[in-house]
Amino acid sequence: MIKQSSLHKLLFILISSFIGPVIHGQQKKIEIQGVYGSPEKFWNKGFTLSNLGVNAIFIHDKSLTDALMQRAKKEGLKVFAEFATLNGKSYVEQHPEAWAIDQFGEKVKAATWFMGVCPTEPGFIKHREGELRSLLQKFDIDGVWMDYLHWHAQFEDPEPILPETCFCNNCLHHFQSYASLKLSPGSIKEKARWILDNHDSTWRNWRCSVIAGWVKNFRKIIQKEKAGALLGVFHCPWNDNDFNGARRKILGLDYDSLQMHVDVFSPMVYHGRMERDPEWVKENIEWLSDKLNNHSKIWPIVQAYNDPGIITSAEFEKVLRYGTTSKANGVMMFTADAVADDEQKIKVMKKVYSEKTQK
Repeated sequence: MIKQSSLHKLLFILISSFIGPVIHGQQKKIEIQGVYGSPEKFWNKGFTLSNLGVNAIFIHDKSLTDALMQRAKKEGLKVFAEFATLNGKSYVEQHPEAWAIDQFGEKVKAATWFMGVCPTEPGFIKHREGELRSLLQKFDIDGVWMDYLHWHAQFEDPEPILPETCFCNNCLHHFQSYASLKLSPGSIKEKARWILDNHDSTWRNWRCSVIAGWVKNFRKIIQKEKAGALLGVFHCPWNDNDFNGARRKILGLDYDSLQMHVDVFSPMVYHGRMERDPEWVKENIEWLSDKLNNHSKIWPIVQAYNDPGIITSAEFEKVLRYGTTSKANGVMMFTADAVADDEQKIKVMKKVYSEKTQK
């Protein structure tokens, strides 16, 4: 007969052998091992993506073709379409009524390469929703990833551009209705100053509700046109304190309201572009995992692209592994071409993805 002390010891060993690996992430199922961008360079080099451990492609909707979809499905790959939501330089040039207006009553200037369209302009809303319907009707995709989902700003650079917007007539009208107030006559500059001085918190909440409204409407369209397809979001990775709370305050991204409608959050943890250490990727995903409830999944997008500077293969391996930290159970890299053009990065991707597949 086994003594009680020996039995306890045996039970401890058995439980530890099962729970231990789970605690250390060794048994966590990694759902998505993706690449962002066209897979053509891999295919032109004779690679089969599934043999490299890849099981998903995230690609701009304008780059989708019937041939690409057929090849991807043949390899057993999921295909998710990136959808440029509020970026629209050509649109505002053709439809000046959709141009965002800053706190000084002026049309905003492009934030480096980004030109945000006013998200309350009715014609633009109808235009984008029509594009989404056409996409879902044309291609048998597995999901849509909303990109550029924020008010006019630029967050991808070390020194972000964070203007106060939008104070066009549409926005002022909707804000008055939301806040149950009436603005006094005056210039846009005067109205903006009064709002920011007297109703700043309500203004921020309203702006977040506008962005959440876009997500909610996209969710409805997806459910109608292609039930079962996922809705994801590529988004600014800043925490609540970065740049004086600018993620929520300026960009309009409030996780509490977004996660009710979003299946997957994909923080754009571009450590090189944002002049952060690779370890920041891990820290950021841990923070986001604590911030979100268990309703939404986390599939980060890490940087492989050599700009600015060189992202070495060793550095790429670090951030790719950090990409599935904590509650994250999927990962991809920016960009597919950056890996396909570098033999060492191809080896890293295959090694990391193969290891995760075997667990």
